[in-house]
Amino acid sequence: MAVFLYKGRASSGAVTGEIEADNRPAAQAVLRAKGILATQIQEKKVKAPAPKKIGGKVKDKELAIFTRQFSVMIDSGLPIAQALNILAEQSESKALRDSTGMIAKEIESGATLAESFRKFPKIFTDLFTNLIEAGESGGVLDVVLQRLAVYIEKAAALKSKVKSAMVYPITIISVATLVVFFMMIFIIPTFAKMFKDLGQDLPLPTKIVIALSDFVIGYWWLMGAGGFGFIMAFKKYYATNQGSMIIDTWALKVPIVGMLIRKVAVARFTRTLGTLISSGVAILEALRITARSAGNRVVEKAVMNARNAVAGGRNLADPLRQAPVFPPMVVHMISVGETTGALDAMLSKIADFYEQEVDDAVGALTSLLEPLMIVFLGVCVGGIVVAMYMPIFKLVTLVK
Repeated sequence: MAVFLYKGRASSGAVTGEIEADNRPAAQAVLRAKGILATQIQEKKVKAPAPKKIGGKVKDKELAIFTRQFSVMIDSGLPIAQALNILAEQSESKALRDSTGMIAKEIESGATLAESFRKFPKIFTDLFTNLIEAGESGGVLDVVLQRLAVYIEKAAALKSKVKSAMVYPITIISVATLVVFFMMIFIIPTFAKMFKDLGQDLPLPTKIVIALSDFVIGYWWLMGAGGFGFIMAFKKYYATNQGSMIIDTWALKVPIVGMLIRKVAVARFTRTLGTLISSGVAILEALRITARSAGNRVVEKAVMNARNAVAGGRNLADPLRQAPVFPPMVVHMISVGETTGALDAMLSKIADFYEQEVDDAVGALTSLLEPLMIVFLGVCVGGIVVAMYMPIFKLVTLVK
């Protein structure tokens, strides 16, 4: 029944109020029966409660713990809704706690687990929900959840290794930049004033450093705006299909770093696809999800091309062989896995191998970058110091 607001006249005078009825004519009839001549009837609009927004991110470690605990509870025979309520109560992440509680309510109202998880795409990815769906339909939800927990842990470890390789050079470059700016703004002007008072002709390196100092002091705001503008333009360009393809292609060709990116891409591809196939996800859907989680547009395009070829009746290895991002050994092992009917196991072995390769590559890259960064820092700071002391050395020589 709807609620109607009305204005009208009765024997006692003007009246207003609200009444429940199926529709407007029914409301008018009810009022007439009560001796009220309605002059205005309007349906009362009930404002629907705004859906609860789930904010914040969930860390990979928290999601892995959640998935593993969920698996143990399901394996112990605990009802899904009860297990989710328990997990919601003990979760430290607000986003995970809120979403899990709402998923439990969805389950209690008759929704499937996969449908409920799909309502929170910022927390639970396509890979996560498709594996849940495969586990539900196959009656092996606990096993699939265990595989999913292992996948999340290994993916997080891989991401951590790549980040660790970038921490050292970024730290050194940041320190060098701060030191150079400090010298340009506070130290160099003092030397410049002293040299001006002496009135002697300055060496070319000293003139260049003083000119750079004057530029930094006078146009620091322009440098900041230019740097910010460049970053925003880069992000906007990378967001386009053409831009991301060009930049990702270039990244794969960068010496040393490109090889690391390639190994990470292969490890991620094989781990994701292997986990999906072993859990019962159809090969075409597995390839689609794997392509979306590739993290590199070149790899994504290669996987989608392979998916189209598989949809046309070809095997997986042939189209991958045409993509330069996949090494011959990887393609050969995939071909063997297809032939023997053990593709998921073969993909898992390839992933284990390349995750170790990434670990070794990160160690080698760090060992190479350490001396290079020290030299870079020394050249930047030492070059400025030498340039500013050259006139002093010259003056001492003249005095002697």
